[in-house]
Amino acid sequence: MNIILLSGGSGKRLWPLSNDVRSKQFIKLFKTENGEYESMLQRMYRQIKKIDREATVTVATSKTQISAIHNQIGEDVGISVEPARRDTFPAIALASAYLHDVLGVSENDTVVVCPVDPYVNEDYFAALKDLSEQAAKGEANLVLMGMEPTYPSEKYGYIIPKHNAVISEVETFKEKPDLATAERYLKEGALWNGGVFAYKLSYVLDKAKELIDYKDYYELFDRYESLERISFDYAVVEKEKRIQVMRFAGEWKDLGTWNTLTESMEESVLGEGTLSDTCKNVHILNELNLPILAMGLSDVVISASPEGILVSDKHESSYIKPYVDDITGEIMFAEKSWGSYRVIDVEDGSMTVKVTLNPGHKMNYHSHKHRDEIWVVTEGSGKTIVDGMEQAVKAGDVITMQAGCKHTVIADAELKLIEVQLGREISVQDKEKFPLEINK
Repeated sequence: MNIILLSGGSGKRLWPLSNDVRSKQFIKLFKTENGEYESMLQRMYRQIKKIDREATVTVATSKTQISAIHNQIGEDVGISVEPARRDTFPAIALASAYLHDVLGVSENDTVVVCPVDPYVNEDYFAALKDLSEQAAKGEANLVLMGMEPTYPSEKYGYIIPKHNAVISEVETFKEKPDLATAERYLKEGALWNGGVFAYKLSYVLDKAKELIDYKDYYELFDRYESLERISFDYAVVEKEKRIQVMRFAGEWKDLGTWNTLTESMEESVLGEGTLSDTCKNVHILNELNLPILAMGLSDVVISASPEGILVSDKHESSYIKPYVDDITGEIMFAEKSWGSYRVIDVEDGSMTVKVTLNPGHKMNYHSHKHRDEIWVVTEGSGKTIVDGMEQAVKAGDVITMQAGCKHTVIADAELKLIEVQLGREISVQDKEKFPLEINK
């Protein structure tokens, strides 16, 4: 099974835990059987591999999310990088070309496309296999998964099937309606359009070349920023005549807001937090090393991170985006391919960062032109390479690098350090990378 996971989003509806680099699908909120926490991406990837261990999974995403993807699910996953945001049709066209021209997937193979961030159970992934198998039959050019609605929603588009069988031809599509219209759609047997569908790879490759006129993946990648912003629904789905829909009656939730997300959480408090007995339907999600106490509240979400603090009525939290547009600033937390960093203090002429490196990983070998750096190792072990000189390091060691000095750190066990940056111009752009040869 070939699966394209669409991983986009600006990270604003779940502020302050999410940002432009750390979108909602990377936040570790869901408790696993062993008591640890996993993100939407990790949960989705784990469940796909449980149903089909040989599945080829490709994530269609932006450059800013590559490090977080590798950090959370490893290096084996395919990544189709979008050079710019151009909506779902260009993204799916590019990912399909990536499958064919880079990974060598046959044009006759089927592909399933789905968002990376719904909350679903194992029956959903069994249904993805059924969807792929139905597309392989060739009865239709596109096979959609239609979610059986549980309430009249104004958030989704609707698919009107021709009849009530599990597999049906599609009568028509409806835009996101008002509440009264949504209630009427439900009575007519309409299904939610969850953005999940399958096709033979040749279909989208041909359609993309018809609408965009390109030669191969590499040309499409180079021209990507000039492409029209258009959704796959508008460009392809609503114009296709040979189209089917497959009903899905299992659990499916779009966790796009704090309100819907907290409904799927097993615990009311993540991090340091206390709820009084007088709180009702209150959730605390705290990434700060400071306690939060909530008393006498109802239907409220409290979320705290180095980016800021949110205290909101759960229903009102759906309208957060325009406010976040006005207050977001520096990225204070990000996952990298080698681990993660968290900014803990910023002053004029200095910045202090807590860095965690995963076992066996290393930073790029790099230098800074305008700042000095000091590393204080607080936990773990590994080695540093400073201007070609290797040195074993452990908790308590201090390493100083002046501006222009090439340096990296390599973790044996998980390694944590405090990095102090000193200089008049502290910027993420002030970084030059170099090749690194490690002595064996």
